[in-house]
Amino acid sequence: MDFSIASILMLDGFTNGAVYALLGLATVLVFTVTRVIFIPQGEFVAYGALTLAMLQAGKVPGTVWLLMILATMASLMEFWSRWHHDHNLINSIKAALRMWIPPMLIALLTWWGATQNFSMLIQALLSVAVVATFGPLVYRIAYQSLESASPLVLLIVSVGVHFAMTGFGLLAFGAEGFRNPSFLNESWSLGPLTISGQVFIIFLIALVMILVLWLFFERTLFGKALRATAVNRTGARLMGISTHAAGQFTFLLAAGIGAISGLLIGPTTTVFYDSGFLIGLKGFVAAVVAGLSSYPGALIGALFVGVVESFGAFWASAFKEVIVFTLILPVLLWRSLSSGHSDEEH
Repeated sequence: MDFSIASILMLDGFTNGAVYALLGLATVLVFTVTRVIFIPQGEFVAYGALTLAMLQAGKVPGTVWLLMILATMASLMEFWSRWHHDHNLINSIKAALRMWIPPMLIALLTWWGATQNFSMLIQALLSVAVVATFGPLVYRIAYQSLESASPLVLLIVSVGVHFAMTGFGLLAFGAEGFRNPSFLNESWSLGPLTISGQVFIIFLIALVMILVLWLFFERTLFGKALRATAVNRTGARLMGISTHAAGQFTFLLAAGIGAISGLLIGPTTTVFYDSGFLIGLKGFVAAVVAGLSSYPGALIGALFVGVVESFGAFWASAFKEVIVFTLILPVLLWRSLSSGHSDEEH
């Protein structure tokens, strides 16, 4: 291996690592706020890429119909929960409508826009809006009533949600794979490297999103409320912070990050309905490297995972996935030996 090959592999690794970093940050965010190890994070990646592919083809994405179904289910659950709590019909209807109207408006807008031949940027925004809206609905249906359960129970629920979303993906998009066009067709030469426009877009969007997330958590009141919920859920609830709203907004962010990640990788690889699982797992490995608690650690871990995957594919392409996922074993062993088990004891 010479310098030119190594530099190409490093660029490829950092490119993949930038996407894994976004997924790792989303995984850490969801776990710290809700204690959910969100295995279906990768499904949002596939949904985002495939929704854009359907819009590019001038078809109504299957995610629109799924969004309508989930919105109806979530609104009925919200109505029943409010009615069971205070038996106030007006408040129950208002709560149900707040859960039902925004997703339905986004679904109808996307349904209308599918045949309007909008620019790729508008279609990308519609795709992100549709997929991001899944987040609060998934939390309301699958997790909100179990938010006080143990992490093990929440993990089991996550496995079920993963299989359900994968099945819905097959139903909505079929078994055929799609590859989206690049957002930027320019390319630049830098020594032995050729940096494509899509690679530039991936790095730019990843950096912008990381900066926006940092500003959100450091400078905004709602971001600080989420941080408070992550530190002490009971204390945050006593201070008037709604853990339900925090959980739904966290899942909204996670689903939006997943959708954007899907748009970023869509032009670089063919995406199938179940492609998000392996991609999400690599983001999970990055989050585990960070102990499911550190955002900078997740970023560093994701870049490391991307580089290892790139060099592993060069040396032993048939075992590149094995090499990446084997990384998690020494990390888990080290964290098990270096940290106590106070959480389990309590």
